[in-house]
Amino acid sequence: MRSTKIVTSFIKNNEKLLILKRSEEVKTMKGLWAGVSGIIEKNEEPLKRAKIEIFEEVGITEDKITLIKSAEEMSVNSPQYQNHEWKIFPFLFEAKNPTIKLNWENSDFKWIKVDELKNYETVPSLQKVLFNLL
Repeated sequence: MRSTKIVTSFIKNNEKLLILKRSEEVKTMKGLWAGVSGIIEKNEEPLKRAKIEIFEEVGITEDKITLIKSAEEMSVNSPQYQNHEWKIFPFLFEAKNPTIKLNWENSDFKWIKVDELKNYETVPSLQKVLFNLL
């Protein structure tokens, strides 16, 4: 089975979490809600990639976020490709009243309460990833 290593980060502001709606321009999971995520390149440190993705996708610099928790790597089957799984490295960060500047990868964002996530059509296992961080 092939696997792809991915970081998925959640950003917390007070009691709300940031979720992003994947744009129609990305290769996979178009239109689904997700955390800030990206592929880990080569032997890159997952935490380093998480911070890079947060800056690229939502415009928050490293000095404006604080790591609250990371969780064990998780395996999730990919619904789009046979014999493929995602190896997800989950992170939870906090930011105080950040300004969100989306790049092309996402078309919308929302600040939600944790229990509202079930009301959104998300990428596979997003709730499971989040609950490992809470």
